[in-house]
Amino acid sequence: MTSAPMPEFPAGFRWGVSTSAYQIEGAVTADGRGPSIWDTFAHSPGRIVDGSTGDEACDHYHRYAEDVGLLAGLGVSAYRFSIAWPRIQPTGAGPANPAGLDFYDRLVDALLAAGVDPVATLFHWDLPQALEDAGGWLNRDSADRFAEYADLVAARLGDRVKLWITLNEPFIHMSLGHGMGVHAPGRMLLFDAFPVAHHQLLGHGLAVSALRARGTAPVAIANNYSPVRLAGETDADRAAGAAYDALHNRLFTDPLLGRGYPEELGFDPAVVRAGDLDVIAAPVDVLGVNYYNPTGIRAPAEEDSPLPFEIVPLDGYPRTAFDWPVAPDGLRELLLQLHHRYGDALPPIQITESGCAYDDEPDADGRVPDPDRIAYLDGHLRAVHEAMAAGVPVTGYFVWSLLDNWEWAEGFTKRFGLVHVDYATQRRTPKSSYAWFRDLVRR
Repeated sequence: MTSAPMPEFPAGFRWGVSTSAYQIEGAVTADGRGPSIWDTFAHSPGRIVDGSTGDEACDHYHRYAEDVGLLAGLGVSAYRFSIAWPRIQPTGAGPANPAGLDFYDRLVDALLAAGVDPVATLFHWDLPQALEDAGGWLNRDSADRFAEYADLVAARLGDRVKLWITLNEPFIHMSLGHGMGVHAPGRMLLFDAFPVAHHQLLGHGLAVSALRARGTAPVAIANNYSPVRLAGETDADRAAGAAYDALHNRLFTDPLLGRGYPEELGFDPAVVRAGDLDVIAAPVDVLGVNYYNPTGIRAPAEEDSPLPFEIVPLDGYPRTAFDWPVAPDGLRELLLQLHHRYGDALPPIQITESGCAYDDEPDADGRVPDPDRIAYLDGHLRAVHEAMAAGVPVTGYFVWSLLDNWEWAEGFTKRFGLVHVDYATQRRTPKSSYAWFRDLVRR
């Protein structure tokens, strides 16, 4: 972390923090909520590193008022949360579950009373299990079900939500959940997972129309991006880097911005029907950018590799507890790349996730010092400012995450929060990064 003052961000810049439903809410059977694919996955032996589940998580469902108080103390202008689809439609279809909508109604009203803008994500990976049983995102029908769900939520909350985000990281949900099998629903399809990409994007486009019909709040999608760092200098390495860039960084952005799917990936286009690309390219008001680290790529070492690239560790960087490289310059590089690649077609950007996991625990005095997280945020915010100075239209930054939470396949072993959570007692303790970010937002 540099000792130089943080450069000034423009008035109206949106400062926020992010969470997701399954990672913090708990109460997985409360008020008629149905099971999701993550309930099923987490309860399958051997899937989660520490054998835990999100059954209780941070108990945010019952403690949301306390957590809104933490947001108010932090002074952020926005809170990005996700709505659990199985709370609204326990089977992924049919009328809304009133008790499920009531919870988010209370949350949104509490946020507004605290002066915090509600930013609602409709899908953060917790597909109703009944839809998965019918084929999940491999089934085109799921796109229509998603649009119906979006309509139900917007009918109740659309007068107060300040920004809608349709999907969170559809690339990660496709690749880890359906390509590699390490996330729910645990499918291992590799490149045969392309229908999952298309049906998520189709659902996004249909949901955009449903949301716009219910109100005037802006609409976004949050994609995960990772700039490629080549670990070799051969033509084969460069081809591998281009293939990975097309898969990770372009597959879910090219069609959104009217360019269709990257042809070099060679996906079977049979799943794409006439008119689908027009639906997918419905204009959005904001592009959400989630960034954690760059990816090292080289040509595959094995001639019969099922993938046209090999992911390799990047040396020379500090590492998080997730063993991810800390590379703020990658965020600046990514933002400039998006700006140059898409030009005038690029909508305003908000950094909808940016954060790091470290092994934060209270000291003898009960405080939770986390200087590495402060350094991480300091460096990444400076990178954002540099990109803005170069002309990239960035209008907000959300830290992942408000709370330590249940970190998917890693269970409770990775802590990303500005607030420490003792999972045995559910006690919340703001870390030193909470105070640092609070003071930054005030300035």
